Amino acid sequence: MSLQLDIAPYTLRPLRSSDGAEVHRLVNDWSVVRMLSHLPFPYPRDLADQWITSTIDRQSAGTAWHFAICEGETLIGCVGLSLGHPNQAAKIGYWIGRPYWQQGIATLCVRQVIEWAFATLPVSEIIADVAQDNLASIALLDRLGFGRSGATRTPFLSRGPDPYPVLIYSKKKEKPIDSTGSKPATSRVLLVVAGILIDQEGRILLAQRPPGKPLAGMWEFPGGKVEPHESPEQALVRELHEELGVDVSAGCIAPFAFVSENIGARHLLMPLYVCRRWRNQPVGKEGQELAWVTADQLESYPMPAPDRPLIPLIRELSLG
Repeated sequence: MSLQLDIAPYTLRPLRSSDGAEVHRLVNDWSVVRMLSHLPFPYPRDLADQWITSTIDRQSAGTAWHFAICEGETLIGCVGLSLGHPNQAAKIGYWIGRPYWQQGIATLCVRQVIEWAFATLPVSEIIADVAQDNLASIALLDRLGFGRSGATRTPFLSRGPDPYPVLIYSKKKEKPIDSTGSKPATSRVLLVVAGILIDQEGRILLAQRPPGKPLAGMWEFPGGKVEPHESPEQALVRELHEELGVDVSAGCIAPFAFVSENIGARHLLMPLYVCRRWRNQPVGKEGQELAWVTADQLESYPMPAPDRPLIPLIRELSLG
């Protein structure tokens, strides 16, 4: 189970404990570490391992998302988001190993993470702070549409005890614009249906969106868009057959809950149904990975933001 973002020729994947040596090699460079406020120089090898362990723990808790930037199997940098800041803000940080500078890698990958975060996480603003003399990072933030929002002074462990000038930048999630040029309070409805398939052991079926599709790498409940001529029940029966090869009778699905949330250009309305009886073994007919998980395991699977409030309800359903 992992979340992966692909932006050819690079891959953004979760950090692994085996990445410690390469992270240390790239970060233990004065040109890199002097721009990272919390790291000393020289950078001890064991700190790389400790940092990777902390990122894995925070990602499991859903409080941060850190990605290794890889070209093939080679790690060349990192980009991460921490959640829990005021006003639904997330803080972004990034670094690229010096051999890979001036190739546009950071711009490409940071943009990908920002777009993913606004589309999938409960985030309305992304903030970044940058040392006043980090001209390359300042230029990157300008290219990505960040605006200067403040300034402060922060100690940089590698530079000594005195606080150093830091600039603060922010980028807000864009609101949809209609044909008249105004930004409506709500946008047109996207009707999507989803099903909770529960097997005889009480496990729940999740499907991972395959590479090349929007929100690739995220886990979700099977289902899909309701066509204009369909009822939600008819759409779910069709989607389960097309996606998983299972045959379900409309009489075997029961309404359970729904999601109603703005998702950028549209407003998502997603009825959710429970299904305990079907024919045929589910298989990923569209290249998606499948996982049978317990209700207590749902929190550890990265899901689109609209799906996550359903987890406590599903846990209560399972316990009942």
